[in-house]
Amino acid sequence: MKYRKKPVVIEALGPLDESNAADIAAWCGGRMVTNVKPSDPTDVYVALEIPTLEGVMRAEPHDYVIKGIQGEFYPCKPSIFAATYDEVSA
Repeated sequence: MKYRKKPVVIEALGPLDESNAADIAAWCGGRMVTNVKPSDPTDVYVALEIPTLEGVMRAEPHDYVIKGIQGEFYPCKPSIFAATYDEVSA
């Protein structure tokens, strides 16, 4: 059998980067994780630890954070996001 995903409008923020990580963390109740490269203080790794229905998951740079239909949050890789979602007007 084959199945088609039901059309559902979701909220999402991203792609995650250093400039928007704090805002996305506040939106989803996540915690920002940063790691500065000792040899280059301008090289900063930023990620988010997000409480999800399956436990804490990490959103890496360039990931999107999605708010699901039950109000749950979870990270999504950019390639999966692009293949699954189209932007809609508000």
